[in-house]
Amino acid sequence: MRSLSQAGSSRLGRIAAMSAIAAVAAAIWPAQAATGENPSCKGTIYLSFDTGSQSQAEFIARTLNKHHIKATFFLANEKTVNGDYTLDPAWAPYWKARVAEGHAFGTHTFDHVYVQRDLPDGRIEVKPQFGAHAGQKQVWSPAQYCGELQRVAERFKELTGASLDHLWRAPGGKLTPQLLAAGRACGYSHVAWAEAGFSGDELPSEKWPNAMLLQQSLRKLKDGDIVMAHLGIWSRKDPWAPAVLEPLISGLEQKGFCFATLREHPAYKAALEKHQTAVIK
Repeated sequence: MRSLSQAGSSRLGRIAAMSAIAAVAAAIWPAQAATGENPSCKGTIYLSFDTGSQSQAEFIARTLNKHHIKATFFLANEKTVNGDYTLDPAWAPYWKARVAEGHAFGTHTFDHVYVQRDLPDGRIEVKPQFGAHAGQKQVWSPAQYCGELQRVAERFKELTGASLDHLWRAPGGKLTPQLLAAGRACGYSHVAWAEAGFSGDELPSEKWPNAMLLQQSLRKLKDGDIVMAHLGIWSRKDPWAPAVLEPLISGLEQKGFCFATLREHPAYKAALEKHQTAVIK
């Protein structure tokens, strides 16, 4: 028969072992949930948000935090409801907080530059929405377009101290062959969105009410889909995020979906890891 002290030691040992197992599980679970590797997941959805008026920026951040979800943000220097711009120093605390939370970040071109057409000489006609040449058609070389992508990366580094992921989304999702080649030559992977992933948050709310958009997304989204929404749209009278985002997340969770950043997406993961390895070396 064991002594009381031996029995006590044994119980303490079992408790310590169980605590260690629990600690490991607690460490693994958030990582799995964030990357879509949780074995209970029936699929993974990739939420992404482009900058905009920023009217919903804080709400979206709170909602993602509430559900412990990591998303991907595509940044341009756009005018906000505060009268400033999304990459002004005033927005540094917002972006720093999102970095600390573990979100991913890509470039959306600094001046929210729309492509117009490819030119025969290899250059590209573009039209910036903001900046010194707002609303004016410009003719850029591939190197100039690369510089526009890099402007976001440089400003993001200044604001947050963190490096931008080598992801890129052209404004409006509009591409031409030469524009796509310019982005690739610059080391950026272009990210569009799934057909079902178009949130509709920039459509007129009179014709596309939030209830309709929510049901459409819940019905059509499937494993691997990238969802695109904005941090605020000037023109929509009934904002999308307050009415749709949380019910959408909850509905997808009930269907067994998990969420992850585009760092984990099969189409981009290898390229991003390769770039990161090259930077470290």
